[in-house]
Amino acid sequence: MAELRLSVVFFFLFIFFYINLSTVESSMARARHFKHPDTKALIEVSCQTTLYPALCIKCLARYANSNVRNEQQLAQVALTVSLYKARSTRSYMLKVAKELESIKAKECPALRDCLQQIDDSINQLSHSIRELRRFDLKAGMTDDLFWHIDNVDTWISAALTDASNCVDELPGHRMSKMKATIKGKVMNVAQLTSNALALFHRYAARYRSATNKKP
Repeated sequence: MAELRLSVVFFFLFIFFYINLSTVESSMARARHFKHPDTKALIEVSCQTTLYPALCIKCLARYANSNVRNEQQLAQVALTVSLYKARSTRSYMLKVAKELESIKAKECPALRDCLQQIDDSINQLSHSIRELRRFDLKAGMTDDLFWHIDNVDTWISAALTDASNCVDELPGHRMSKMKATIKGKVMNVAQLTSNALALFHRYAARYRSATNKKP
């Protein structure tokens, strides 16, 4: 009887230590996953200023372990994500356009217009990324810095407008599966670009507000 009780005690001790070990390992795994908790916090706080915060966090979370340390770098990453998605969408639309042109489908004109606007968005996002890399923060708040800020703002806004116009080219009533897929992809580009613009505004606001405070 004593041996049975001892066996029961050892059994429960084993279960207790196993559960605690699993909890510790789980905590360690989370800690390894987020090597840079400051980056994770930066992403979560910054994304709350966007129109699509859940999408923002989802797309940028993969960069939580990267070297993103400030709002400029975060805006750069957001623009890169938007550009990647725009290029991916363009590739899909080109493939569909060839198929539709081969059968002379009535959707061809609208798709060509939409494709042109996505091309414009890609060019403008590319310009904005290159321009953001030219920022010389060590030089201080000079006219040159604000000129770069205005350029980036203009190009991202134009990219967002083009993507939104592309969505408008695809009316929502009686859409085919193909049209619905394209519209969903383009809407995703527009939403990512909107988020990138909001993150850039958050970054640029510190310089604009500092200028406004000058006597």
